[in-house]
Amino acid sequence: MPQFPFPLLLLILFPLAGATRPPSSYSSAALTEWRHARASYYAAADPRDSVGGACGYGDLSRAGYGMATAGLSEALFEKGAACGGCYEVRCVEELRFCIAGTSIAVTATNFCAPNYGLPSDAGGLCNPPNHHFVMPIAAFEKIAIWKAGVMPIQYRRVKCVREGGLRFTIAGQGYFYSVLISNVAGAGDVTAVKIKGSMTGWLSMGRNWGQNWHINADLKGQALSFEVTTSDGVTLTTYNVAPKDWSFGRTYIGKQFPF
Repeated sequence: MPQFPFPLLLLILFPLAGATRPPSSYSSAALTEWRHARASYYAAADPRDSVGGACGYGDLSRAGYGMATAGLSEALFEKGAACGGCYEVRCVEELRFCIAGTSIAVTATNFCAPNYGLPSDAGGLCNPPNHHFVMPIAAFEKIAIWKAGVMPIQYRRVKCVREGGLRFTIAGQGYFYSVLISNVAGAGDVTAVKIKGSMTGWLSMGRNWGQNWHINADLKGQALSFEVTTSDGVTLTTYNVAPKDWSFGRTYIGKQFPF
């Protein structure tokens, strides 16, 4: 069985009501236009099976993403902005190996790093400008036979379908707060976050890495609310997600985006 030394990247998403939806072109071309790429897989025994990698999701099984995930090449990863986005992937052209009429929806959860020691057309599969997906073998075999190795595929953005609400995992120390946002339905990839304590106004957070967002503020002893915007321009406000006695290291559940 071929082995491919690529960092993994995975996909995830979730549903919700109460969001506002400004005009956007996301729902037309971005969700329906098929684009060309290539895909490879990593073996089931690879330790990347259990880690969230460059998006910060942690144990992907515990986070609810399972094996329907993918690592994206640099041209797709967008320095972490793509984390949480969902893609439908199908095998094309290689009739010997493609499983006809099948596709799989995956969530972007990791980064496939470039290998500048090899040319992009001979070993550097994730080098710019290549569009490449690295998938768990369990996901890859939904669309192709494993003997294919590296396969031509087509992909398109689709909406993420999730169970339950957005998950906010709070970490940090002192006045530094880091919040991992996961289980996002709809567009799936978060582009802006605001946080509000019960005694403050809305405060903008910055992207730390992947889908970890940070702020320096004094929010102890206050119930926390969040305003989350995804790449399709939809903003969801979910109030009092964490009670005033919240603590670092815990995950709190909010509302969900429509999907």
